[in-house]
Amino acid sequence: MFRKLFFLIIVSGFFCISSAQVREVEPGRIRDLVCFWNFEKLKGPWKAVSGKSYWLREGASSVKSVEDGLWNNRSVLLTEGQWLYIPAEECSVLNICGKNAQISVVAWIKRKKKKVKQCEAVAGMWNETDKKRQYGLFLNLGIWNSRQQVGGHISGVGGPTNGYKYCMDAAIGQSQVPLEIWQCIGMTYDGSEIRVYLNGVLDRREKQNPYYYDKGIFCVSGSKVDFTVGAVNRSGEMGNFFVGQISGIAVYNRALDGEEMRYLSSNILSDR
Repeated sequence: MFRKLFFLIIVSGFFCISSAQVREVEPGRIRDLVCFWNFEKLKGPWKAVSGKSYWLREGASSVKSVEDGLWNNRSVLLTEGQWLYIPAEECSVLNICGKNAQISVVAWIKRKKKKVKQCEAVAGMWNETDKKRQYGLFLNLGIWNSRQQVGGHISGVGGPTNGYKYCMDAAIGQSQVPLEIWQCIGMTYDGSEIRVYLNGVLDRREKQNPYYYDKGIFCVSGSKVDFTVGAVNRSGEMGNFFVGQISGIAVYNRALDGEEMRYLSSNILSDR
């Protein structure tokens, strides 16, 4: 009798935790969505399931879909040298720019350890090679005495920050993003401040998050910039690779508020 009772307590406890922790999140419920990908398909390319019907293609090699994720238990696994992209001519609505431009980028990720120490590009339109930087969600930027935090880059000039070799204009959080555990990371820009979020919480850091920046987002002339996931074009080639799994990416043409960012992270386990 005692064994049966103990078993029922354990099982019921498991189902209570599961139902409380795994929640349905629909990014399309929030207004001004441009695109949302959840990588439910077993093979690429992957079409956005909400917003504009843009297709993310594989970069240099075939990307593996794995049975582990937050939507239908699927995600893509990116290793060193792999990335996804949309050619510039096929994603004009993601070319968000101008003095009064606003944007939010959210990603659901599970990081894995990299072989080399460098920043990791998650998603955005960020071409360093041709000095056509616009916006980008990153990890581990390595500037302003930071390591392993969420970073949100915005550039109003396309090239490096005046007086520096690289773009130094970024919001950078306080907390290190762990490996091998699902996390929701995000950035917003409202025209005057860049903010970065970790699991729906503004990860405040003095002078760095929020980060004041009122130059808007650079508008590219001539050849456009691809939208990329998992890498950016820099030093004449793709690099700054993200290594790990991505279960979802959402882009909005508005700066989401704290309540909206909390909602988008509510499918992350509540005890993290």
